[in-house]
Amino acid sequence: MTDLKTIALELRERFANAVIEVIEFRGQVTLVVQSEHLVELATFLRDEMAFNMFTDLCAVDHLPRDPRFDLNYQLYSMSHNIRLRLKVRVLQQAAQVQSVTGVWPGANWYEREVYDLFGITFVGHPDLRRLLLPEDYMGHPMRRDHLGLYVEQVQFTHNFDEIDSQKPYAMPNT
Repeated sequence: MTDLKTIALELRERFANAVIEVIEFRGQVTLVVQSEHLVELATFLRDEMAFNMFTDLCAVDHLPRDPRFDLNYQLYSMSHNIRLRLKVRVLQQAAQVQSVTGVWPGANWYEREVYDLFGITFVGHPDLRRLLLPEDYMGHPMRRDHLGLYVEQVQFTHNFDEIDSQKPYAMPNT
């Protein structure tokens, strides 16, 4: 069972409704899974395939694509010395997924961080509140549309004077 390709094929067969896609890139395997089957698949991976270590969770905002967010769960099997990534795509309207803290308690702070910075809610999380920012902070700073991010025009020699005239410079001490 130590071969990632074999694991991916077995999971794809066993969870045909859950596994959307299997991506292999540079020796790493990513399973793209449906969010409603995440906890079921995670429990199976922990109990039956010895992925007993949750190592990381990160989110990616793909605005304007919908599903807007990707959640990347990094798992590790200590007994087989292999890594596996689960990717869950999250719709912008719902922006929620089931918590895996019941499967891997170590996911607690990672889910809180994603909630704090991206605004994705983890249903069933034991203590879902902001982790890094104050409770009264408005918005989620890692979202691509937070605070109306803007694009600055690149300054070249042909448009130097035009761009330079728009930049705020500190006034010299006189």
